[in-house]
Amino acid sequence: MKKTFPLQIEGRHPDRVLDAIKNELRKYLKRERRRDLPAGVDYWDFDCRFGLSQDSAETVHLSQLIGKVDEAAQSDATQVYVEILAKHGVRGARVAPQGGDEI
Repeated sequence: MKKTFPLQIEGRHPDRVLDAIKNELRKYLKRERRRDLPAGVDYWDFDCRFGLSQDSAETVHLSQLIGKVDEAAQSDATQVYVEILAKHGVRGARVAPQGGDEI
């Protein structure tokens, strides 16, 4: 998903516009996570970018995305650019702690 969302729409309350944007982002993530995983892949991971425009977009972690949208709305921005690209995620092997039993 690569999309520019307007934060101010004539005739709509700004809080409802913000809620609609957040809902669309969550719905997209849920739909992508529901897709079948290819062989050898453990989960869907996401590369995210956020900015006030496509040119100024910076890489952010998925968990910070909704917060960034809120910050932009509070700073009276007129639009936000969000880019979410799904990628394959593979979990690494866990390493057991070295040493004896510590209590």
